[in-house]
Amino acid sequence: MLVTSRGAYGRLAVVLLVWGCVCFRSAAEPALRQWSVQLQPARLVNGAPVLVHVTAPAPLKTLSGTWLGHDLYFSFDPATKTWYGLAGVSLETAPGQYPLALTATTSGGNQVSFERKLAVSRARYPSIAVTVAKKFTEPDPQQLKEIDQDKVIKEDAFKHFDPDRLWSGNFHPPVTAPVSDAFGTGRTFNGKVQSRHQGLDYAVPSGTPVMAVNGGTVLLARPLYFEGNCVVLDHGQGLLTLYMHLSEIRVKEGEEISRGQELGLSGGTGRATGPHLHIAVRWEGTYLNPAELLRLHIP
Repeated sequence: MLVTSRGAYGRLAVVLLVWGCVCFRSAAEPALRQWSVQLQPARLVNGAPVLVHVTAPAPLKTLSGTWLGHDLYFSFDPATKTWYGLAGVSLETAPGQYPLALTATTSGGNQVSFERKLAVSRARYPSIAVTVAKKFTEPDPQQLKEIDQDKVIKEDAFKHFDPDRLWSGNFHPPVTAPVSDAFGTGRTFNGKVQSRHQGLDYAVPSGTPVMAVNGGTVLLARPLYFEGNCVVLDHGQGLLTLYMHLSEIRVKEGEEISRGQELGLSGGTGRATGPHLHIAVRWEGTYLNPAELLRLHIP
């Protein structure tokens, strides 16, 4: 059973107190000497999302950043007086130290910047062998044409970017069911095709209602060759969730969706060994572990 316990926040976050490393563009601004960065979860691994909390030494109007070549968007939480933003580490990221660069506008209108290196460790993911219909490992010319058409459709959809954050609060599971296959699993299909499982599978029978994990807009809602009946939600600021192998789609492209709203019914369409739900999380082109996103405690 998937556990989405929020737990004591102190067990999830580590505080990095950093001195110096602040660049000023105005001598009139009071000296800023200390920043606090909190990471949730505390240990960063390849494939995992991370919620970054920043406490500045002085009031800020805006805060933005970059991490591993991606843009970070921060929101202010008045209750804790901290800024928070979602980030992630790709599966391909090697262990090492990577700089988190922040840029802020103070309440006085001056620009300040700050940088801190964060450590990324390597996660261990299992490998399995899977048997599927031959058309998914050895497609004929007509099927290859369909696959290429789907590729164009997905690439065009993934180019879309909404600068506004459409999600709020915690992300909820799309179904209540056991997890049948974890994120990051190495797969060999029919002993020939190798891939990495870039989502999370839930063991649910066909016809199970599938819910949106958070608010967003329907970016795609159509059948695709490998994904089967597929719904893609755009949550804004580069964050997408994908719901695959549905037996039925119950939303339309362009429709605004709230957290917990029904998107469709689970099934076994596309490249699937049987009925189940596959959900994926895509952040600025990088696939992240949905299970970890569901565990984050978000203001």
